[in-house]
Amino acid sequence: MAISLYSLGAAQEVTGSKHILEIDGRSYMIDCGAFQGKRKESDDKNRNFDYPPDKLESVIITHGHFDHCGLLPVLVKKGFNGNIYSTPATRDLASLVMMDSARIQARDAEYLRKQAKKKGEKFNWTPLYTEEDCVRAANQIVTVSYNRPIYIGPDIQMEFFDAGHILGSSFANLTVKQHGKDDVRILFTGDLGRKEKPIVRNPATNVPAPDYIVVESTYGNRKHESTDLALRELVSVVRDAVDKGGKIIIPSFAIERTQELIYFLHLLVDKKKIPSIPIYVDSPMASNATSIFRVHPECYDATVTEAFLKHHKNPFGFGDLTFVTSVEESKLLNDKDGPMIIISADGMCEAGRILHHLANNISDENNTILIVGYMAENTLGRKILEGEKEVHIMDNWYKVNAQVRKINAFSAHADYTETLEWLNEIDTSRLKKIFLVHGEKDAQEFLENYLKENGFKDVQITKYGETYDLT
Repeated sequence: MAISLYSLGAAQEVTGSKHILEIDGRSYMIDCGAFQGKRKESDDKNRNFDYPPDKLESVIITHGHFDHCGLLPVLVKKGFNGNIYSTPATRDLASLVMMDSARIQARDAEYLRKQAKKKGEKFNWTPLYTEEDCVRAANQIVTVSYNRPIYIGPDIQMEFFDAGHILGSSFANLTVKQHGKDDVRILFTGDLGRKEKPIVRNPATNVPAPDYIVVESTYGNRKHESTDLALRELVSVVRDAVDKGGKIIIPSFAIERTQELIYFLHLLVDKKKIPSIPIYVDSPMASNATSIFRVHPECYDATVTEAFLKHHKNPFGFGDLTFVTSVEESKLLNDKDGPMIIISADGMCEAGRILHHLANNISDENNTILIVGYMAENTLGRKILEGEKEVHIMDNWYKVNAQVRKINAFSAHADYTETLEWLNEIDTSRLKKIFLVHGEKDAQEFLENYLKENGFKDVQITKYGETYDLT
C-alpha cells in the first residue's frame, strides 16, 4: 500500500495549514487554512489555492482558527462535495470564522470599488467567497466527538484527541489498515496546546503509539513565561494605565485569546489584584465566539466546569465588561477618557477595528499597546513589537509614543520545551519520523536540533514541493 504526505501550506512558514495524506491514490486533506499576513501577499496566496476537489476523499479540520479552516468555502465553491470532519465546537467556531471572513471581504470590495470610482480607475477585485459558500461548507461538516474512532475511507480510521489549544481543538490520529501488514499510524497535531491553560483541558497524551507525527513549530525557538509571571505583568500593565489615566490597547484574536484575557481579568478583579476598570471587547466576532464558548462545556477543564456548571459563575463576563458590536459604539470609544482596556481584532493588526484604535492611541505616551500573541513577519503587529518608531496605519504614518509591552505566556501554542515534554509523555515506541510544519525557518531549525539533541533522531522540516513516503 502506497502512503505519502505533502504540504500545500504552512511548510517553512506560519499560517495556511493544508496537508495531504495520499493512500493508494486517495487523498485526504488535513486542515484547509487560509494564509494570513500582509494583505496583498495573503490574497495572492489564497487565490492561488487550486487543489483539484475531485481528488479529495474527505477533509479533516483540527480546529477553528482561520489559518486552519479559512479556505473551506473556496474548496466547496470549486466543487468539493465530500465530508469535512471536525469536533462539534470546531464546527461552530469554523462557521463563525468563515462567515466573518466573507463579510469582511464583501465590505472590502465595496469600499475599494468606491475608492477606484473616485479615482477613475478600473476595479476588478472580487471576494474569494460569499456567505452562501460558507453555508454550503458548514453543511458538509460532519461532527465527531473526541475519542470516537470512525472510518473516513477504505481502510482508514480517524480519531480525535483533545489538542489543548483552543475550544474544540484536536489531534487527528489516522490509522491506515494494511492487510497482512502492520497498521500505519499518522498523528497530526494541528496546533499543539499547552498545559494548565484556562478554559480548555491539557493536550491529550493517551494517543495510540504513532509511526509518524506531523507537529507544529510556531514557537519552536521560544520559551513562554509562566502563567504566574504573566499575571503579575498584567497587574503591572493595568495599574500603570490606571496611574496614568491611559488606555491599554490589546490586539487579540477573537477566538480563544480574547476569552482567556476576559477570564484572567475577571480573576484579577475578583482577587482585588487590579482595580475595577472599564473593559471593552470591540469585536462582533469575539462576542459571538464567546457565546459559542458558553454552549460547549464538554471542552472545559475542571476549574471552569466547577465555576460555570456547579456554581453558575460566568467566567466569560462580569460587571466591568462591555461587548461592543456596532461601528458607532466602536467610534465612541475614541472620545472616552482612560483608564480603560480595549481588546480588539485582528490579532496581527492587519485588518479590523484594531487599526482604528491603534491610529487613535499609538501616539499618546500615556497609553500602552499590549502584545499577547504571535505576530507574523512583515505585519503591523510585528513592526510595533520590534520597536519601530513610526508605523503606517491605513493611509497615514503615526509616531509610536505609547509604551509597547509583551506578555508571552498567553500564547496557546506549545514552546520548544513544552513540545518535547509532550513528546516524552506520549508513547513513541513505534515512532519513525517527526515532520515539522507551521513555523518560520529559524524556529523550525532550532526545534529540529533541539529534538535531535533530546533523543528524537529523525526529524524532518517539511518543504513545499516535496513528497514524503510513509510506507
